[in-house]
Amino acid sequence: MASYKETIDYLFAQLPMFTKVGASAYKTDLHNTLNLLDRLNQPHKSFKSIHIAGTNGKGSSSNMLAAIFQQAGYKTGLYTSPHLLDFRERIRVNGEMVPEDFVIRFTEEMKGAIEEIKPSFFELTVAMAFTYFQQEQVDIAIVEVGLGGRLDSTNVITPELSLITNISYDHKHILGDTLPLIAAEKAGIIKPGVPVVISETQSEVADVFIQKASEMQADIQFADQEWMEAQSAIHNTHLDVQILDRAEQQMRTFKLDLSGQYQEKNLMGVLAAVKVMQRKGWKLSWEDVAAALSHVRKLTGLRGRWEIIDQHPLTVLDVGHNEAGIREIMEQLRHQNFQQLHIVVGFVKDKEVEQVLPLFPKTAHYYFCKAQIPRALDEVALAEMGAAQGLNGHAYPSVQAALHSARQHAQKDDMILVCGSFFVVAEVM
Repeated sequence: MASYKETIDYLFAQLPMFTKVGASAYKTDLHNTLNLLDRLNQPHKSFKSIHIAGTNGKGSSSNMLAAIFQQAGYKTGLYTSPHLLDFRERIRVNGEMVPEDFVIRFTEEMKGAIEEIKPSFFELTVAMAFTYFQQEQVDIAIVEVGLGGRLDSTNVITPELSLITNISYDHKHILGDTLPLIAAEKAGIIKPGVPVVISETQSEVADVFIQKASEMQADIQFADQEWMEAQSAIHNTHLDVQILDRAEQQMRTFKLDLSGQYQEKNLMGVLAAVKVMQRKGWKLSWEDVAAALSHVRKLTGLRGRWEIIDQHPLTVLDVGHNEAGIREIMEQLRHQNFQQLHIVVGFVKDKEVEQVLPLFPKTAHYYFCKAQIPRALDEVALAEMGAAQGLNGHAYPSVQAALHSARQHAQKDDMILVCGSFFVVAEVM
């Protein structure tokens, strides 16, 4: 039997992986996924689920919902991507990663199918997750879309509820170069008769969702029209939110252990989803919801969302990497106190880096770096693009070298922010 490391090496080497190579790994139909699932006796039909799409916030929202169902006593599967440190982070049950021996056994048993079907890395991972959820007999699985929605490998499930977080520019070369085109891809997860919650009302795309829901005869609601934030207080380690349930005219208070201010938008979508599931008969008390939201990281293992790894100097990791994600990080920075800001940043080649760089503050010191993957943007090229936008700093061939330099230059009252890509954050971890 192969070891876990040999198995993962085999998967990484054999299967085209979007995160490493980019668009060439993205398949434009569900044929491979359905073929794999047929060979596995259709595990995706054996459990109930919630399906979550969106440009930003789908990972945090998935983890919040998983924490809530877990806290309420349901055996909860969670499928997310990409992973930061260990492949097994993608597939969890009640917060515990899929065991190494399951990954080894599944891969061994599927080698014939892998060689014949030639699936992408993501297609095989989805099949593995659904097989594991079937084996574990989960009560519910929270399933995060990988990319887009309509053609995403996860879009073979018929969930209890679909949730779409927000729409902004990302992967334009695959999903389209206008917000309505991108929204139409995400709206592809809306299924006949399955209710859909949209976290955020965005005027330029709201009609795309309304039209698709109408075609599918699916109930649709916009969470930020049902819940209204009354006030919030941002702390280093948590976020206090008071929020009004408009239908019941009742104020609810939550303490979130995910401390980015941008979590307020995700929270509304999650709370709207909870109400839909309550109406469907799931026993989710508001006490359980509040308890879960205060311990999401502990319950599900979520990392990399405004994650503080050091206090002096304050050092924060955030996986935000596209225009909307970076805007949210910059908004959060306005609530921080520091003398000088040091930013360790690297991107992948297919991001719209030209659009994102103008959002960064010109007063910070920059440490431009490159993650150790083929898709990473060259650090010298990035430094030159930064300089053209008035961002001054130096280029470093690795994330570790950049962080080391930032730590050497930072005083204890300064702040170090690491962002730009999942892979940059992963290398710091």
